[in-house]
Amino acid sequence: MRTETDTQLNLRAGQLRPLAIGLAVALLAGCKVGPNYHRPDTPTAPAWKETAVTPPPNPPNGTWKEAKPDDQALRGKWWESYGDPQLNALEDKVAVSNQTLKAALEQYLQAREQVRIAHSQYYPTLSAGPSIARTRESNNQPNTYKSLTQYQYNTFSIGGEAQWEPDLWGQVRRTVEQARAGMQASAADLANVELSIRAELAADYFQLRGLDSQKELLDSTIVSYEAYLELTQIRYKGGVATDSDVALAQTQLETTRSQDTDVGVARAQYEHAIATLIGVPPSAFSLPHMPQAQRIPQIPVGLPSELLERRPDIASAERRVDAANAQIGIAIAAYYPNIQLGGSGGFLSGNPGTWIQGPSEMWSLGASGVELLFDAGRRHAVTAQSREAYEMQVANYRQSVLNAFQEVEDNLAALRILEDESVTQTRAVAAAQRSLLLSTDRYKGGTTIYLEVLTEQTLQLSDERSLADITTRRYVASVQLVRALGGGWDTNQLPTK
Repeated sequence: MRTETDTQLNLRAGQLRPLAIGLAVALLAGCKVGPNYHRPDTPTAPAWKETAVTPPPNPPNGTWKEAKPDDQALRGKWWESYGDPQLNALEDKVAVSNQTLKAALEQYLQAREQVRIAHSQYYPTLSAGPSIARTRESNNQPNTYKSLTQYQYNTFSIGGEAQWEPDLWGQVRRTVEQARAGMQASAADLANVELSIRAELAADYFQLRGLDSQKELLDSTIVSYEAYLELTQIRYKGGVATDSDVALAQTQLETTRSQDTDVGVARAQYEHAIATLIGVPPSAFSLPHMPQAQRIPQIPVGLPSELLERRPDIASAERRVDAANAQIGIAIAAYYPNIQLGGSGGFLSGNPGTWIQGPSEMWSLGASGVELLFDAGRRHAVTAQSREAYEMQVANYRQSVLNAFQEVEDNLAALRILEDESVTQTRAVAAAQRSLLLSTDRYKGGTTIYLEVLTEQTLQLSDERSLADITTRRYVASVQLVRALGGGWDTNQLPTK
């Protein structure tokens, strides 16, 4: 096998040196066209309207310092703050079995692979392989001398090829930026889906427990009304009550029994919804009856500006702004020429015995540049379209921020107002209980008719059910506030690559 001489090696080095120098100059001169990303400004406020407080005056020879203990921040497992083991067990099943969450996870994994696809464009493509062929050419082909032409021959070749388009104008870098921002937006979408599912599960759970409280109230009321019916029947037999009193007591009892049964319809629906959220067939899931607790945890809200870092939907909208900004750079790069570098090499022979030998060597190196001179305004339109898409994403981002502020304020107001309403309704229940007791005493003493007792019974039951409903609404509002605050999530959890 023939080897190259020093002269041949020097000649080859001389041929490659200008190409290498040109490539290095091109890479050093490479730039990244298009605007660099800056997060858009958003409307904000110095404090929440519903939690605004006036600080105390400064003490002598000093100033007040706001205390910020670590335990005043929302944690990852925010549902544990409610202290309900059953709720904790249900929330633990969400990440394992919920199909909507799994679909969002797969969407994020797709976006992550898209980053790798974009990143691969930094590098050249390489291909290699052998080839064997036998060729039969036409005897009547033009421009040949039949005495000198071999019409049948073999070809044995083995070689490789490399193609590379250096990122001189930043198109690949902008594509990677776009893919990475899209991946981060998808990761934030995943977090938002999980937060929404967990918040929906907690809200459904507390509404189901609220219905359990309603049923317990109705069950105890039925027992009381049965005693009232027995009282009217005894008085009727004794001649001190009328048949209409018995009918009224019977009607009140049966109406309450009907209400008690009707509660089961809504409870079954919430139970089925919870089963679906944890990925279990409703027919195979049930929750035992348990009245709702009265302890509603205090939710730390922080500052409005912190909401931009804690809401996954806001992070998703902001990352899509970044992706749209990178698309502008990709569109602008189309105005610049495409530079491609390529090379191939290997061995070619018509005889297997001389296939891998020095004289069978072949190689080529080259570069090409192509500039589009006319496209009837297509590049201009694509660039303008990219800028308009960016402005659309900016508007969506700012609207997401405004919606987030509204949701927090709505639920802060709901918690404050419902707490005041709960205090008032508790007094109303106490007054209704006392009024019923007095009416019952007067009825037993024969100084009033049973209709007065019936009226007081209806008012007391209505007030007690309203109080139970207010408690449920407070629980749901606290869950919605947690969701509005981001549920303990923050942008530090976004993947970087």
